[in-house]
Amino acid sequence: MNNQNFSEKRKHRRMPVISNLIEPVNLFYKTQDGKETSLVAILADLSASGMRMISFLGAPMADEFSISLQLPGMKRMELAARMAWVKQKENVFTVGIEFTDMKPENAALISAMADDFNDCDTRILLRLPEACVSSCRAHCICNKIQKDETLFDD
Repeated sequence: MNNQNFSEKRKHRRMPVISNLIEPVNLFYKTQDGKETSLVAILADLSASGMRMISFLGAPMADEFSISLQLPGMKRMELAARMAWVKQKENVFTVGIEFTDMKPENAALISAMADDFNDCDTRILLRLPEACVSSCRAHCICNKIQKDETLFDD
């Protein structure tokens, strides 16, 4: 394998989105002929600058589109986005989406969630006893076995 110097292109930390999120994301967009359509996909990971999704129905047939995104415990976000890349393996499409317009408070919240999620991973790798903390902003999407639900009782 060629050992080139690969630089990280992402602007923001990302987090996997797997816990209780088999809830689809709806992409709404216009086709090249101006027809409005939508596509349902599963959210795989998320950052303040983009996301990766998996679709069994194809990839969006437009370069730019809007996304309606709602994570557990959060209000619905309406985002403008563009297609960054598409990979297809048989009937499964993996789609990279770059956000082109997001409210700063939504970007800050997603970044804080990703930071907390990744900080937790570090505590787990270091085998610290307090891997799960009550201040975690990623609690609503966490499915780690170390998750301590008693910290988050309402």
